[in-house]
Amino acid sequence: MSYNEIEAVVEYGDGSFNVIKHGTYVICSVSKKIIPLSDLKYWSVERQEPYLDAETSFIREKEINSG
Repeated sequence: MSYNEIEAVVEYGDGSFNVIKHGTYVICSVSKKIIPLSDLKYWSVERQEPYLDAETSFIREKEINSG
């Protein structure tokens, strides 16, 4: 990651997201790994959380629904 890359603030909607504060990436809510906005495909509208991939999205769903 270069010094000019900053974390974006994103509002997650159904099928799309809206960048509220310009940036180049978000942080996965499960793995804490960087997700470039160009690669962002998985998120929760309800929890407003981004996920690295389908597997981490599924892990989070299991965490939320097991309690």
